[in-house]
Amino acid sequence: MSYVDGFVIPVAKDKVDEYQRISKIAGEVWKENGALDYKECLLDEAGYDGLRAFTDVADAGDGETVIFAFIVYASKEERDAINEKVMADPRIAGFAPESMPFDSKRMAFAGFKTIVEWDK
Repeated sequence: MSYVDGFVIPVAKDKVDEYQRISKIAGEVWKENGALDYKECLLDEAGYDGLRAFTDVADAGDGETVIFAFIVYASKEERDAINEKVMADPRIAGFAPESMPFDSKRMAFAGFKTIVEWDK
């Protein structure tokens, strides 16, 4: 079973284009170093009546939207090895947290064991 890193990030709506530019670079680096899949998703529907909205989960304020992102690896061990290479890559190492188009302290991150997996 694969291993997945997941992220929920509140981003100012006027910084989405800048975020997308950076995430395209990041996706290239992760894929070049062995990630099986890399997705960055922009909130399209905030939720339904009776369910908690992603904007609430991300504590997104007025003028903000939410990015839901995930990276898929063959295993947790592969994730650790890939992330070590990624963090050493100058394209990523050059991104200081304070220069990002979002507040990195508000980003939620977790690693997930896959419990159901369908192959196409």
